[in-house]
Amino acid sequence: MNKQFETGLMWFRRDLRVVDNAALCLALKACRQVHCVFVFDRDILAALPRADARVEFIRAALCELDEDLRQLSRTPGAGLIVRQGRADEEIATLAKELQVQAVFAAHDYEPQARARDARVREALAHAGVALQTCKDHVIFEDREILTQTGTPYGVFTPYKNRWLATVTSHHLRGHDAAPIVAALAPRPATLQQPVPALAAIGFETSKLSALKIPTGASGGRQLFEDFFERMDRYDETRDFPAVKGPSYLSVHLRFGTVSIRQLAATALQRQIQGSRGAAVWLGELIWRDFYFQILTNFPHVAHGAYKREYDAIPWERGEHAETLFKAWCEGRTGYPLVDAAMAQINQTGYMHNRLRMVVGSFLVKDLGIDWRRGEAYFARQLNDFDLAANNGGWQWISSSGCDAQPYFRIFNPVSQSKKFDSEGKFIRRYLPQLAKLSTAALHAPWTASPLDLQSAGVVLGQNYPAPIVAHEVARALTLQRYAVVKNSVQPSQAQR
Repeated sequence: MNKQFETGLMWFRRDLRVVDNAALCLALKACRQVHCVFVFDRDILAALPRADARVEFIRAALCELDEDLRQLSRTPGAGLIVRQGRADEEIATLAKELQVQAVFAAHDYEPQARARDARVREALAHAGVALQTCKDHVIFEDREILTQTGTPYGVFTPYKNRWLATVTSHHLRGHDAAPIVAALAPRPATLQQPVPALAAIGFETSKLSALKIPTGASGGRQLFEDFFERMDRYDETRDFPAVKGPSYLSVHLRFGTVSIRQLAATALQRQIQGSRGAAVWLGELIWRDFYFQILTNFPHVAHGAYKREYDAIPWERGEHAETLFKAWCEGRTGYPLVDAAMAQINQTGYMHNRLRMVVGSFLVKDLGIDWRRGEAYFARQLNDFDLAANNGGWQWISSSGCDAQPYFRIFNPVSQSKKFDSEGKFIRRYLPQLAKLSTAALHAPWTASPLDLQSAGVVLGQNYPAPIVAHEVARALTLQRYAVVKNSVQPSQAQR
């Protein structure tokens, strides 16, 4: 087979697996010999806490990736090269050291990543080295799905319909490295080092092991196999945080320890066979593509509202707003479902999707706090933080995004609690101080009788806060706040 390059460098980023890895296969096909590298990017790491579950998750995935590359190659000395520093500097230096003619990587869509890749491309070009990138992280990217007028979609349902009408087996076909694995080259002796320990990159052990999150590609497979048995019921179970309904694959999708093509192909096949649950879950995967193409085609969303007029909303400011925001962050709002959800994210780095909507609505439309502050807090806390999805979700709940809920649609935290945690199992798990309250009183403790509170050992204002706002009053203030952007649609009194 004729090869375009003698030596290439495969740069792993958000695709930490060997199975169905588009960039890895592209490199193996194009080069006689391929080296593999991951860079712990100093620019990214500097902003993280020293005990960060995401860094520990990545390191565990790299250890498995290193082993998988060695097993795949069966060549002594094969494996993963791990560097630390600025990506543009490290990739250019390693490319020169290994005398490669091309570097291969999967597309990354975030503005910061695009700027990094531009610097890497420029640095490599000065040395006469090509940077070749390809799609791997999504099914459809950029402008692959367009309206009939040739513009990007800003409404999800027609995007989803076009996505389903466009997708074929070609788009979902996997990339098999096995037939071309002979191109994996042994590392130079000086680079045959194990994946560095956390301490060597300046980090400490996090809560990852205590959370028992399966890591690496094997962890992704384990979770998907478990979810496959529950996929057909996903439509019935996904909204209830006390029920094992979600796939829990979001962190694996974030770091590419599972293949989106494998997930989508399985869901589509189950949908064709009549599974309502699989169809709903496939819709969630399509939402993921949708938000990535929004971030690419409308990059201003990373800093402001998709609907620019929503940037004129007068958010709460000052000392009182800071007090409210702190109470929200710490789960001290006095609304049990909101507080239990915030306890979940603070303790585990995960939050159920229904609860992300509930706490987001509460911050923005009950407390009047700028959605970008909630977005930033989630970015710090979530193990599965992904800019496109996080931004899209927060803009949806704040009504400032594409295809967002109307500004007058305001979640009632008590109604949501009664509907989606009717027995209070989730609340009791994360707010044990309320565990003895009757279910009737659990969703709104301030409505309980003094005797009920006393018998449950609950003292409002001491071991559990009174509500920091009255929902109905806050709702009225929100409608006034959003008056700067309201259109001809009149607010409905209905609440979800």
